[in-house]
Formats: sequence, C-alpha cells, structure tokens
Amino acid sequence: MAELAVARTSEECRWDLVALGEVMLRLDPGEGRIATARSFRAWEGGGEYNVARALRRCFGLRTTVVTALADNPVGRLVEDLVLQGGVDTSHLHWAPYDGIGRAVRNGLNFTERGFGVRAALGCSDRGHTAASQMRPGQVDWQQVLGTEGSRWLHTGGIFAALSETTAAVAEEAMAAARQEGTVVSYDLNFRPSLWQASGGRERAIEVNRRLVALADVVFGNEEDFTAALGFEVAGTDPSYSHLGASSYGAMLGQVASEFPNLKLLATSLREVRSASRNHWGGICWAGGQVYSTEMAEDIEILDRVGGGDGFASGLIYGVLAGLGLEEALRCGVAHGALAMTTPGDTSMATLAEVRRLAAGGPARVVR
Repeated sequence: MAELAVARTSEECRWDLVALGEVMLRLDPGEGRIATARSFRAWEGGGEYNVARALRRCFGLRTTVVTALADNPVGRLVEDLVLQGGVDTSHLHWAPYDGIGRAVRNGLNFTERGFGVRAALGCSDRGHTAASQMRPGQVDWQQVLGTEGSRWLHTGGIFAALSETTAAVAEEAMAAARQEGTVVSYDLNFRPSLWQASGGRERAIEVNRRLVALADVVFGNEEDFTAALGFEVAGTDPSYSHLGASSYGAMLGQVASEFPNLKLLATSLREVRSASRNHWGGICWAGGQVYSTEMAEDIEILDRVGGGDGFASGLIYGVLAGLGLEEALRCGVAHGALAMTTPGDTSMATLAEVRRLAAGGPARVVR
C-alpha cells in the first residue's frame, strides 16, 4: 500500500476540501426531551458538512459544500447557518418548493444530548429531501474539482444511504476526484435507520464496498467496519483497551489488504462509561504501520453528536498541514474530544485549544 501524499498544492486549488452531503436543520431541546419540549434551539449539521465547517472555522482552511436545499424559509435558514460557519455556498443547489413539501423538502434532525444513564437520542425527519433527490450529471465536477480545484474531497455513507441516486452521485464525484489527483476520503458512518427501507445491512455493505474502492482514505468508528463493510473484529470485548486497539489495528490492515487503493484508514475508539462520560482515543493504519493514541483521562461529554466528524477533520487538517501521522492522529483525537464539549453538531473549538490538548495540556483555566 502506497503512502498517502497530497499531490495538489494550495496555490493551484481554490479549495482545501470539498464536502458532498446533506445539511439538515437540527432542532435541539437542550437539557430536555424531544417528546416534552416546548422550545428548540436551531443548528445546522450533517456528517460530511461538519468536516468542512470544522476545517474552516477551527483550522482556517478553505472549504465548500456541494448539497441541495428546498427553496423555502427553512432552506434559507440552513443556508444562513452555513454562511455563519464560513463554508462557501456557491455549489448549493436550490430545488423549487411546491408549497407543502409533497415533492421536495428540507431535512430535520431532532437530537437529545443524553446524560448519565440516559443515552443520546436522535429522531430524523428527512424523507423526500432535496439532497436525497440529487442525481448524476447535476454537478459539474470538472468545474468544481478541476477548474476551481480542490486538494481533498470528503463524502460518506450517510449521503450514499439517502437514495439510489445519491450513491451514484458520490460514485461520480469520487471518480472525478481521482482523475484530478484530489485525495478522496469516505466516512462509513453507518446508520441502520437510513438503510432499513432499502435492503438493510446487506445493501449497505454492497454500496459501501463499491464506493470504498474509489477512496484513498476511509474513516469509521468501532462498529462501522463491521456493519458497513462486513469485516469482523476478532478477539475484542466491547470496551476500548490496548488489546482492543491492537485487534482494531489488525482489522484495519485486513481492510487495506482487500482494498489496495486505500492509503489511510482511521477510526475513533470510544468506551461508553455513561452518556456523559466516555473513554476516547483513535487509531489509524497506513503503509503497514498502526498508530494509536488515547486521552489520558475519561472525557466529559456535553453533546456527543459530531465527535467522529471532529476526529476526521482534525486528522485531515494534520495531513494537509504536512504533520506526521502520529501528530495528525493526536489532532484528530483532541479535536473530536473538544467538539463533544459544546452543543450542536459542529465544532466550536479553536486551533490553539486543539494544539494544547493534543500536546497533553491540562484543562486548567486559560487567562
């Protein structure tokens, strides 16, 4: 397996990263429950988009999102939130709205944070969304990835699961990126609810295997490689331990041997002590070598949604910045941990905070 190298430079590309995926409106009841809430706070979020936003707001890179929204006030609210996050919207496709959402609409994601013994809870309302109706040929990838240019393309299993056509759009984008010399990353992000009406886990494995064959980098968590690709992690218990990390490293090597196109595989590692207290780490495989790191202490979690996206964006930053893989992995683990200390899907961390935590800095007050 070849080493991962970012062939395209900042000078020749308008974008450091292009994200392809759906952006939903997240409605958050704060400390309450969805079923008994009387008010919600609005955020934007989406697995692929969260990476682009973090790279822009925390790490200062140039990012754009390719997505679609229904042209109504809810869609314009999502657009406004994306603009506040600093992500470019010039590749946002607007679908005409029919007045009631019978033909096209915008996705909603209701999310409870969880606390202690009460697990976090998500309830999506995303059928017939504009993003799910995206089709091959709708996006001029030669313009986005060639003429404008991007060093990196990021998409994933959430977008691919929305419909038959979105999987085809992801395949089209990934193939175009490879032709342009753009690094392609794919986050498995397995969500059973998205696949249950379209063939379940068997269909998910079929689609994800087809798309992973076009990627340079694959992200996942402890469960994704089994649920989304069909690989088993042998010799582990559910907890994160050094034995577990070793077994996951062997599993990543097995994935790489079956997909020789892959240059880097990375997964966050989480042991859930409670909804608000987790042990957290990460592991990656590249060039036959396994690198792993973990937080010295358990982390306290305010909102776990987006932790994996924070991990991915921190690692991508490290690679784009030319850091060694060990340091890039530490950035990913640190940024993922920080992303879970604030509400909403998206990161509110600063680069200084990431560097400080990655270097082992304490949580004492900074004055």
